[in-house]
Amino acid sequence: MSYIAICKLEDIPSLGARRYRRDDGKVIAVFRNAEDKVFALQDKCPHKGGPLSQGIVFGESVACPLHNWCIGLDDGKAAAPDEGMTEKFSVRVADGLVELDPWSGVSAPMVCQAEAAE
Repeated sequence: MSYIAICKLEDIPSLGARRYRRDDGKVIAVFRNAEDKVFALQDKCPHKGGPLSQGIVFGESVACPLHNWCIGLDDGKAAAPDEGMTEKFSVRVADGLVELDPWSGVSAPMVCQAEAAE
């Protein structure tokens, strides 16, 4: 895995998200829950493509802002009775820095640029 430092933990609001765009256009949402755990998912709900980074974080889930689908932050899966999943990325916190592997499933390295969640 190729982790890159993307921000400090405190740069992500508690119960919020930050967005990161790879140079191929894929947007990754990095979430922080109330226990300071971090998770990374493609910023796209499996239902209608809603921006998960704008959803409500609770526990280890996020509610999509479009149709309230609950998506597991640890696995990207929609909670039953809904079905589907979004891509999950490896993320960790080391010495207060959030480190992301934004190249899951990609053969060549990509550039990653930070964006504020809208």
